[in-house]
Amino acid sequence: MEQKPRIAIDMDEVLADTIDKFIEVYRRDHNTEILLQEMNGKEFHELLPDTLNHSWRDYVNAPGFFRDLKVMPGAVDVVKELCQKYDVYVVSAAMEFRHSLIDKFDWLADHFPFIDWRHIIFCGYKIVDVDIMIDDRIRNFTGFKGRSILYSSPHNFYITEYERVDNWTNVGDILL
Repeated sequence: MEQKPRIAIDMDEVLADTIDKFIEVYRRDHNTEILLQEMNGKEFHELLPDTLNHSWRDYVNAPGFFRDLKVMPGAVDVVKELCQKYDVYVVSAAMEFRHSLIDKFDWLADHFPFIDWRHIIFCGYKIVDVDIMIDDRIRNFTGFKGRSILYSSPHNFYITEYERVDNWTNVGDILL
């Protein structure tokens, strides 16, 4: 039996809309409006007033923060199709924020139940041996020898040296 090519897909800002959650909680809890179009080339916390600059860490370290993130539009359908052609792994640096492990595992079970638990990799550094990696953080491509696909996110807006996709329709167009 021929082995399918392997794909590693990141979670935050690729499958799950973390930025939308940040925008929502700062609007709700701090009456602070951050607009997506203001973020180009910046991390979310860089747009916060000085008095709130480190508060984002409290959110990501709280149980439940990663549990109710919105799914990126089209992600479920395209990933389901990718599973027919590729050996798909979800690879997330979930070790940085302690409570995110359970949240992310449960979130995947809810939204991507067709991905077997053996195809979920929670790690620190993404040192995975796959053919293709889809990620929003170029640091995860360091040392990676396969095809790197940069998923567009405001923080990587000005990065041009990688193959880029803007949404899951683009992913389907180039990989299906």
